[in-house]
Amino acid sequence: MQTEADIDHDTESATETGFKAQVRKQGVALLILGALGAILLGFAIGTLVRLPLDGGSGEPDPTAVDVGFAQDMSAHHAQAVEMAGIALLRSTDNDVRRLAYDIMTTQQNQVGRMQGWLQLWDKPAQGAEGFMGWMSEPGGGHGHGGGHQMSEPMASMPGMATQEELAALRQAPVPEADVIFLRLMLRHHQGGMPMMEYAAQHAATTAVRTLAASMAETQQAESRLLTTMLTARGGTPLPLN
Repeated sequence: MQTEADIDHDTESATETGFKAQVRKQGVALLILGALGAILLGFAIGTLVRLPLDGGSGEPDPTAVDVGFAQDMSAHHAQAVEMAGIALLRSTDNDVRRLAYDIMTTQQNQVGRMQGWLQLWDKPAQGAEGFMGWMSEPGGGHGHGGGHQMSEPMASMPGMATQEELAALRQAPVPEADVIFLRLMLRHHQGGMPMMEYAAQHAATTAVRTLAASMAETQQAESRLLTTMLTARGGTPLPLN
């Protein structure tokens, strides 16, 4: 039979647990609000800094590479943001949550910037004829997947998670979900690297070349961190799809 002291202790424990849960929810809400602000900031940068993108100062007009990269990398980033958001909400591992937040805010900012450029160029937010066809533009061509060269648009981009994999990320027990997140994000980074490297070399505008090169450098560093964190948690990298 529970004594009055036991009941008081249980009540205090429940209250403390509920308070911690509420604090966690409020903290996550604030983090997400900050992340949403990142895309607005990126969009503002993309639309307000006009001269490097609208032919001013001798800058050439954007080519299919500039436009295609902005469209396809926006879509590629969107899934990374989605996965990072899931990890941020579900994980109890501070290192995983910190990395997820960094990826989410950085890539949302970059999506905003690229979508701002597309608006300036009067181009649609997404291409209508598949992905990565711009990597076969004359004067370019880029090896991918063991030497394969782009010759036509693809139905999907390398590194993208399937709906089944995203469902597993949402539903798996938390320690297992952390490993799933690290595996999926590492493959996602690796899959996007050819687009970044190609745009860094072949885009016409300085702004796109600079952003693509910066993305590649950042994601190479994050890939090393993802590999280290994955190994520490007993996971192994996924093969590139």
